Amino acid sequence: MYSLKEIYKIGNGPSSSHTMGPKNAALYFLQKYPNCNKFIVYLYGSLALTGKGHLTDAILIDTLPNCQIIFDYKTETKHPNTLKIRGYLNDELVKEVVFYSIGGGNIVIEGEQNAKLRDIYPLNTFNAIKEHLKEKNMTLVEYVNSYEYLDNYFIEVIEVMHKALISGISKTGVLPGKLKVKRKARELYFAKSLTKLNNDADKRKIMAYAYGVAEENASGSEVVTAPTCGACGVMPAVIFYLREKYNTTIKQEIDGLKIAGIIGNIVATNASISGAYAGCQAEVGTASSMAASYAAYILNGDLETIERAAEIALEHNLGLTCDPVEGYVQIPCIERNALGALRAIDSALLALYLNPKDAKISFDKVVSTMLDTGLSLPHSLKETSEGGLAKTFKEDENEN
Repeated sequence: MYSLKEIYKIGNGPSSSHTMGPKNAALYFLQKYPNCNKFIVYLYGSLALTGKGHLTDAILIDTLPNCQIIFDYKTETKHPNTLKIRGYLNDELVKEVVFYSIGGGNIVIEGEQNAKLRDIYPLNTFNAIKEHLKEKNMTLVEYVNSYEYLDNYFIEVIEVMHKALISGISKTGVLPGKLKVKRKARELYFAKSLTKLNNDADKRKIMAYAYGVAEENASGSEVVTAPTCGACGVMPAVIFYLREKYNTTIKQEIDGLKIAGIIGNIVATNASISGAYAGCQAEVGTASSMAASYAAYILNGDLETIERAAEIALEHNLGLTCDPVEGYVQIPCIERNALGALRAIDSALLALYLNPKDAKISFDKVVSTMLDTGLSLPHSLKETSEGGLAKTFKEDENEN
């Protein structure tokens, strides 16, 4: 498995696969072929179908000088997030490179072996890691520390998450784009409780935090992928809610990020964290699973409880489709971040009360099932804006 830095990347929204990935491809091309002075970029699959709403064309034009974007909706490619960059010196073609944006801002270059990231962790499944920990009498945090030092980077990650959260709950107005979606984080945060439920205020705060970060992402502001931009509101909501509730220390938060990072890394390695490849179960589902493991750790859960929390959260996101309205990371994405954060907390609590020995389903089994489910989802429900809620919205709009 790769470094946990691949799970927690700092960058601008609204989409790690549709903005960060293409930007990284463009930067790679510029560095590799600096003599080019003109570019044509072809976008295929989900990058073409939702590129406008995800600001794919905008980030490429901003990164590559003298750049023309061509949206190709018909050509079939090996990966749903494919782009081809042609670089020219005046009118002479210098080089053509095909990139796959595989999620979390990561790119794979077609035909190049050296495009693969270096493995940091030798074990790829939770079961294998769990057996190793028992054999060596290690904790999951010690396991991470034995392979890479992340504390200083994670301090920065926490600071960026907090900045996005504070900014998100302080703003009013509407989000960019033609949907004119109203910002709701501040309204949620300052709303008075409307029910007699004891946890009303707590749940409202969690939702407000997730909304705030997700709304900042939708605005193109700086966020942390956890594991993606589209799901970036889930982890911060849980982290800062638990900080206020339990007065967590920075060391606890750093260690919790390591545990959640392993969970996300297992999913990225054995399944996918890309909505275009496996639906929103791969994004918000994984984020909820990561946040559940984080919460279980903060609530003093043992290794089995941490696994159970992660398994429950991911299991009950199975089949979640990716159907962004008009290609924007707004509807239903922002609400899903809020519900993903709530589900993470609930999953951790359920795991704490259940006996781990009674568990019939392992985390690894759910990861495998998520991949199978994602591959079975129709193409229209995997970040194309051609099905699901996106299609219904278009039909309603046409009726009106």
